[in-house]
Amino acid sequence: MSRAQISALVFGVGGFGALVAATTSNEWKVTTRASSVITATWVYQGLWMNCAGNALGSFHCRPHFTIFRVEGYIQACRGLMIAAVSLGFFGSIFALFGMKCTKVGGSEKAKAKIACLAGIVFILSGLCSMTGCSLYANKITTEFFDPLYVEQKMGYAYNGATSVMSSRTKFQGGGADFKTTNPSKQFDKNAYV
Repeated sequence: MSRAQISALVFGVGGFGALVAATTSNEWKVTTRASSVITATWVYQGLWMNCAGNALGSFHCRPHFTIFRVEGYIQACRGLMIAAVSLGFFGSIFALFGMKCTKVGGSEKAKAKIACLAGIVFILSGLCSMTGCSLYANKITTEFFDPLYVEQKMGYAYNGATSVMSSRTKFQGGGADFKTTNPSKQFDKNAYV
């Protein structure tokens, strides 16, 4: 029984470490490196900062200084990932106290309740992180397949994304888009990324 508890603790702490690494990562959205031969630059976008790099190896990162200019889905993902990290931390502490091989935590019955609480907290942490990652991925895919969304579509997955850029024109005066030609048919719902 103690081996199962130790392996569960190791997996729980490992998952917590992976969750912290994913939350602090700047590679939530990355431009493809093969998108252009002329400009060998790419952009990494994360929850906390945006970075740009080039083929020579230089990177420049710009953190999000204010929460008011960050989009709503990024703020929601931040909140969910921070909640997941917090729950994972407390789940690790509860799991450590609920193990039979530790002397902290009281009687066997109390340790069983603490271990059960740790499992519930780990499950809640996993649900928060899955929800945050799914929300971000859903936003990326809906922006990519939306033919009217032009802002950063070029180069994220297709080499042919420039055809949408050339078929749309941004009206600079009022911020409204107007259509110059029909959008390309390569961005229909059955396209594979």
